[in-house]
This record gives sequence, C-alpha cells and structure tokens, in this order.
Amino acid sequence: MKVLERSFVLTPQDILEKYYGYTEFRPGQKKIIDQVLHGQNTLAIMPTGGGKSLCYQVPALLLDGLTLVVSPLISLMKDQVDSLQDSGIKAGFINSSQDWNETRQILTAATNKQLKLLYIAPERLEQSGFMNQLQRLNVSLIAIDEAHCISQWGHDFRKSYLSLSSILPQIKSQPTIIALTATATTQVAQDIMVRLNIPTDNEVKTGFARPNLAFKVVKGQNKNDYILRYVKANQNSAGIIYAATRKKAEQIGSMLKKAGFKAAVYHAGLTEAVKKKNQEDFLFDRLSVIVATNAFGMGIDKSNVRYIIHAQAPGSLEAYYQEAGRAGRDGANAEAILLYSAQDMQIQRLFAENSDADDKHKEVIYLNIQSMVNYVNTQNCLQQFIVRYFGQDMDECNTCSNCTDDRQETDITVTTQKILSCVMRMHQRYGKKLVAQVLAGSKAKRVLELGLNDLSTYGIMRQQKTAQIEELIDYLTASDYLTLPDPQYPTLHLTELGAQILRGQNTVTRKVALIKSNSANPEDSELFEQLRALRYEFAEKQNVPPYVIFSDQTLHEMCRVLPEDFDQMLEIKGVGQQKLAKYGREFLDVLKNYQERSPQARSVSANN
Repeated sequence: MKVLERSFVLTPQDILEKYYGYTEFRPGQKKIIDQVLHGQNTLAIMPTGGGKSLCYQVPALLLDGLTLVVSPLISLMKDQVDSLQDSGIKAGFINSSQDWNETRQILTAATNKQLKLLYIAPERLEQSGFMNQLQRLNVSLIAIDEAHCISQWGHDFRKSYLSLSSILPQIKSQPTIIALTATATTQVAQDIMVRLNIPTDNEVKTGFARPNLAFKVVKGQNKNDYILRYVKANQNSAGIIYAATRKKAEQIGSMLKKAGFKAAVYHAGLTEAVKKKNQEDFLFDRLSVIVATNAFGMGIDKSNVRYIIHAQAPGSLEAYYQEAGRAGRDGANAEAILLYSAQDMQIQRLFAENSDADDKHKEVIYLNIQSMVNYVNTQNCLQQFIVRYFGQDMDECNTCSNCTDDRQETDITVTTQKILSCVMRMHQRYGKKLVAQVLAGSKAKRVLELGLNDLSTYGIMRQQKTAQIEELIDYLTASDYLTLPDPQYPTLHLTELGAQILRGQNTVTRKVALIKSNSANPEDSELFEQLRALRYEFAEKQNVPPYVIFSDQTLHEMCRVLPEDFDQMLEIKGVGQQKLAKYGREFLDVLKNYQERSPQARSVSANN
C-alpha cells in the first residue's frame, strides 16, 4: 500500500471545516478519502446529493500534485469550478467552449502548480498533444465522474470513456484513480472495477436511498393539465421537467411561457449561446422551471431544485433515478414525479430500433426499457423497488405514491387466471399486444390470420378495452407472474409464481393525485427572503449561481439559529472560513437588523 505525498500537514477534517464549513463527513466520505490518500484505486457509488465531489476534492487539497477530473458535461465543469474558486480553492477547466489562448493559460497555470484541480472531458485525453502536455505535470490523482459511462451495461455508455482503460496507464506519474457514480447496478460496478483496475474490496457503496425524495407515478391524467397545475402550485420553487423528444420539450416550454411562467427549454438542437443563457438563467434563479430532453442531459449542479417531473418516461431506471436525483440535493424535501403513458415506452423502443448500437448493446437497451415498465407498474414501494434494482434493500419509504395509496386491495385472481391461461394456450410465443387482442375478442387481421379466434380464451375479457388488458399484463409482469425472457422480442412466458396462480394455489390482488405546494420550508419567512436577496446580490456581482454563495439549507439554518457574531456564524453548516471572510459581515448585518425589529426573533436568539 502506498501513501501519496502530501503538500500540507492538514487533515481531511481540517479541509472540511476550512473550505466547506462542515464539521462532519457524510456516510462513506471519510473511508473513500482515506483509501485515496493511501494510493488505493477506489470506486465510490453514492446517491445524487450524497457528496461525491468532496471525495476527490478533499484529497486534491492534501496531495502534492494535480488532480485531474474527467467529467462528461461542460456545464457541470463550470459549476464545480465556480463553486471551488468561490471557496478559495484553485481550480480550472478545459473544454470545447474555450479558444486556444484560454486553454494555453489554464495549462500554463497547471504547469506552474497554480491549480489543484483541473476538469477535462474524456475526449481530451484522446488528443496526443494534450497527453504530451499531461506527461510534464505531476498528476497525483485522477477522478472519473459519471463512471457508469465506461460500462457497456450502463444506461449512458460513451466510447470516449471506454478508452480510459487503455489511456490512463500511459500517464507517467501513475496517479491513483477514483471512479464515482450515483447509478450503477452490480453488473455495471463490476465492469467499472475491471476496466480501471480497482480491487473489489475498494468499492464503497453508501446506499441508493434518498429519504428526502418522494417518488410518484401518475397515470391516466392529461399531462399538460397536470404540469400546468403543478407548476402553478409550486411557482416559487425551482423545478426541472424532462421530455423524451425535442418536440415535446418545445411544446411544454411554449405552454408554460404562454401561461405566464418563467420557463425555458434546453436540448441539443439549440445553439450553444441559447443553451448557455437558458441554463445560466435557471442556475441564477431568473427562471423557476426549465424543460430539458432526458436524452441530452443537463448536468445541473443546482442544490435547491424542489421537483423533477418526467413528462415522458426515460429508457432506463438508471437514467430515471439519476435525473430524479437532481431534486433535493440540499437535503430538503423534494418530489420526483413520473407522468406515464404506454406510448412513452413505444418511443423508447423506436429509439432503440433506430440506434446504431450493436446487438449486445441493444440487448441492454431493451432490458433497461423493461425495467422501466416494471417500475411504473409495481404497487410496492417505489423507492424500495429502485434500491433493490441496484442490488440493495431498504424499508418502505412511506412517502411515495404507492406507500401513501389508501385505495382498497381488489382480488383479481380470476382475471389473472384468464390472462395466464391465454398466454399458455398461445404457447408462450406472442407478446402483450396480441394476447390482449385475443382476450378482448379483437377482429384484428393478425388475430384472424393466425386462427387465434378459435382459442377458448378468445373474447373472455371482451368487456374490457385492449389497452386496459395490456396495462394489467404489465402489472402481472412487474409482479413476477409473467416474464419476458428476450426483451428484444418480448414474448410472454409464465413464471413459477404464475403457474401457482393457474393451479389455484395462491391469489392476486391489485389496487384499482392531489397536488400541493412543495416548498422546502413550509412558510418562507421575511428573514429568509432578505437573506436570499443579499445572496442574489453577491451572485450577480460575481457572475455565479446563488447557491454557490450559500445553499438554501444554509440560509434556513441562519434563520433558525440567528447567529450574532463570527464564531456563531461558523457553526452554521455550509459556512467555512473563506466564505465567512467574504460574506459574513453583510449577512450578520441583515440578521442583526431583523432581530432588532422583531421581538419574536429576539426570543428565539435568547433561547439559543
């Protein structure tokens, strides 16, 4: 085991308090940091908002050398560098948005040891000129963000990430590697570790649960009406709405703007200038909601997003959880809502059919689509379903739409037997649509051509529409009564659980949305608004997003504690020494003025 050289005698705890304003590490952070400081290649799997960035930023400030951060998203690079610089940490980035002079200045600063962290895109490492420059630097650590992109089994595979496994060993300084991701199944995690030479014992998984997120699946409602009503009820909160296509994103964005909401659109078809403006307006709180394509991704590192709405289901549970996880990064309560219709998955299948992926990767894509279908049709706890998908377990969350569903359980054993019997009589050779048509007594051309109208199960559910039967089949598949052995050719097969139902050995039940305000604080006080206004002034002057100054959670804690001097201000989570020196006096002045004018505030302060 090698211990890397350190430039300071400071400890990780010192760095945490000095630069970040926290007194305790979050679960898993200390173990990951210690492994990295001892030169051990490490895989960190932590939920969005779990504090992955600190796991390489703290070692970067302790190690004698440069930390290279590989990040796939230009916008996320800028956000992270802005935040680091505001905390007094020397950081920079190189990406395609810069001209050669800017790139040269950053490289010169790195060469002169004026940077501790340098963010780059993975494609940059494939350029021989950059690699030559890199060999002259003392790179002590390489952090690979969004590491699931390296695996062909992952939902967001990128060929430029795959090449990292052959490029990184070429770096002369032989830096330690830390790979970080929020979403990795057991298979994806194993793939990452093999490709990056990370020992199995060096995987640190802190858990996928997000206790502050309430998950909801909404079916059978007009999506546009729901979105309008929800955004109106939460117009003082920041939110992201995801769509599967540019056309849908534009339609929703136009609808919101016509309704008078501060909204904008973000997708790959827009010019770089428009994308940059819309993203910055959202980050700087000039917009309350942004509509984005989930295929393109945003990389938004905005801590106070209170809700995520998926107007269309994405193509995998991993993509959904990562996008949903952008809500509530500050730890306050937030919602992740999926507005589902069966057509959503038809769109995803169309994407898969028209993609240039090879057969192996297409198999993964179809499996991912089916995992999403199972999620929206389960009646178990939604967050528990997701966590189990990633190979862990948890108690029911008691906040998702399934946990809070107070509808009566209905016995559907006989109906289930009809469906399972039909699947068997069709010799388990056909898919959901044809099975539903047979049960509904459809005279569709293919049903008649195949002679399926002669089956004893033909028309035994004709009182129900084909779409209703298909939805019920999805529910039975999600509940493990039916399975799809080959998702690319989704023919229905009975499971052993389904066979028990046919034999009458068990029963099947099924349960046959109120919108409210989702503010992080039930009643945002006058003081909070004053602190937020001061934060906005600082942000505008420095051209950084407001949360870079202080998070909403930090402002709320100031409101609760009402610190009266620098020492008390340092006790507030999120207030480090650097930020105290830069902003402390002005924020204390606002707090002092408020206390002088408010008897209630004086009482709170006295009790503290």
